[in-house]
Amino acid sequence: MRVVLSTYGSRGDVQPLAALAVHLRERGAQVRVCAPPDEEFAQRLAALGVEAVPVGESVRALVSGASSAPVDFPSRVAMLVGQFHEAVAAVAEPGGAVVATGLFPAVAGAQSAAERVGARFTYVALQPTMLPSPHHRPFEFPSRPYPAGTTDNRELWEHNILTMNALFGEQVNAHRAASVGLPGVANVRDHVFTDRPWLATDPLLAPWPQPAEREVVQTGAWLLPDERPLPAELSAFLDAGEPPVYVGFGSMPLHGAPDAGQVAVEAVRAHGRRIVLARGWADLAPADAGDDCCTVGEVNQQALFGRVAAVVHHGGAGTTTTAALTGVPQVVVPQIVDQPYWAERVAALGIGAAHDGPAATVDSLSDALEQALTPEVAARAAEAAGGIRTDGAAVAAGLLLDPAAP
Repeated sequence: MRVVLSTYGSRGDVQPLAALAVHLRERGAQVRVCAPPDEEFAQRLAALGVEAVPVGESVRALVSGASSAPVDFPSRVAMLVGQFHEAVAAVAEPGGAVVATGLFPAVAGAQSAAERVGARFTYVALQPTMLPSPHHRPFEFPSRPYPAGTTDNRELWEHNILTMNALFGEQVNAHRAASVGLPGVANVRDHVFTDRPWLATDPLLAPWPQPAEREVVQTGAWLLPDERPLPAELSAFLDAGEPPVYVGFGSMPLHGAPDAGQVAVEAVRAHGRRIVLARGWADLAPADAGDDCCTVGEVNQQALFGRVAAVVHHGGAGTTTTAALTGVPQVVVPQIVDQPYWAERVAALGIGAAHDGPAATVDSLSDALEQALTPEVAARAAEAAGGIRTDGAAVAAGLLLDPAAP
């Protein structure tokens, strides 16, 4: 059986599909991963022996402002829909399966390809707030704020249908009609997300809220075991003193925060702690690095987080789950989309602190660290780690390859 996994997004979107691909391949499936052409993604998939199909433009170039893609939003939507339709249709097979996540236009392109080819399609959300529920509100597109004074979540999700149609409907339906010969749809959100979406999050860390009004298959988070050794310089730094604080914001560009690295260093030093600073896509760097600071590139977070006192991060699904699994206290400085949700969950579970807003100062970050670096939070984080499941990708692979699965 051939399974095509598709996404357009950052590492947090690609890595879960890599984990699923490994389990599918172990069960004898033929797997292709349609993903952005960024070198770091291609190298990771190649190291796992997973065949990658590069689609679209570099995501890193897009978020850094170095993209050559069309500037206007409608053109970018149409481009992604078409690119992912063509790529997925070229490698999918009748009776096979297509699994998609990431930016909505890319998912829509993958969905229409599966529909055209005759493959079973599954949409997977990597956080609960992507899926409609009366228990949480949809995130707000900056260009289309929700009506002032509307607080009922059901009303907001109904309005979300109008928003998604306005942002994506014309391009999705034009492609379906002109390029694929498929009928248009009145509600692009629900058509693409389907009436039985999957949710690849841990039930303890990010449960699907109950009572539920729609069928959602929660598999658990799709985690990829990482056996890579830590760089020698980092290992030596860790061995040379007390556990440091890790600070990293992943693929977040942090526009308008050129001093974020120095802010982090000063906030950590205020607690007498050493620091491991991850450069990330924002290229963080301290202005006055000393012996108490080690700056690193992309490293094995699973190995590193078990050796630090706390993890300060942006609230990506993958980083939040990895920190929770290793039992280390967290400080979440949420930037966009689902990250405020993860910050709320970390605070609610008592396994860390939620920073108030995306812009950290030395004082605000130091205050959040003071909350996280307590014995009570450390104990709760260690306790919660035992409840985080690691079998999500295996569960998902079994569901996809079960002939009885709907």
